[in-house]
Amino acid sequence: MNRELLELATDLHRRHRPYVVATVVWARGPSSGKQGGTALIEADGTVHGWIGGACAEPAVVREARRVIKDGEPLLLYLGPADELDGAGREGVVTVPISCSSEGALEVFMEPMLPQPHVVVVGASPAVGLLTKLLEAMDWRSTVVDDGSLDDIAALGIDEATAVVIATQGHYDEPALEAALATPAGYIGLVASAKRGESMLGYLRDRGTSEEQLRRIHTPAGIDLGRIQHSEIAVAVLAELVAVRTSGGLSGSAGVEVESPAETAIDPVCGMTVTVADARWVTEHDGQTFYFCAPGCQGAFESDPARFHSVSS
Repeated sequence: MNRELLELATDLHRRHRPYVVATVVWARGPSSGKQGGTALIEADGTVHGWIGGACAEPAVVREARRVIKDGEPLLLYLGPADELDGAGREGVVTVPISCSSEGALEVFMEPMLPQPHVVVVGASPAVGLLTKLLEAMDWRSTVVDDGSLDDIAALGIDEATAVVIATQGHYDEPALEAALATPAGYIGLVASAKRGESMLGYLRDRGTSEEQLRRIHTPAGIDLGRIQHSEIAVAVLAELVAVRTSGGLSGSAGVEVESPAETAIDPVCGMTVTVADARWVTEHDGQTFYFCAPGCQGAFESDPARFHSVSS
């Protein structure tokens, strides 16, 4: 990866923006993609860098969006359709590309997702230790006190955010109501079981639905038995990690990944073409045909009957 891309990756990480690192790990010419070529692909499909030309890039971008949403890396093979059976090994996604060359690429796609954001409400010793532990894990944390509860909505809380309320009875009620007004993926109340039930009853009497109440984890944290007050932070962090590993607090939660664009099959080479971006289009017998390149369009227009059955 060149210096410019490294600096961009650092900037995206700083701004908590998800992206995919796409690296050409194998290439067979003729192909504009070369081994070692790297690109950063954002959730909106913006490509920074170079991994291939007009045949390869659209397929890589489509898969990058899926990788961001799924949060799992993949190895992508792009090559002539008649080679796909031999390239289809476990863990490899195959995509046909033809155009005018017989080049092929393998692209490793690694999602780089923001770490979870934990909003900690309160000022107890457990709060201080929890924020230190989160920092050690490279998770983001924001501490909120009573005076800034009204500003909680401005913190960018989404499904990848956890809100931990450790107010020790001082202002549990408004803190819980503020947390429930957000789409936080986890809401935990540090309290005894009795105190937690009391808070749920309070909210129920205030008209909070049972569905909303089920979002509250109380007592927050994994049960570690009788522990010191400062060790509550360890129990809470353990539960947050458990939630994360089970699929919650995902760095792709809340990420705007566009719905798959409408596509069509090039009747000449079999490539998938994004309709909205297609530059080569032909009308024939009341049907619209889309092509990946002018060569395919010319071949079709010279003998439509030869290819019409491919798209029927």
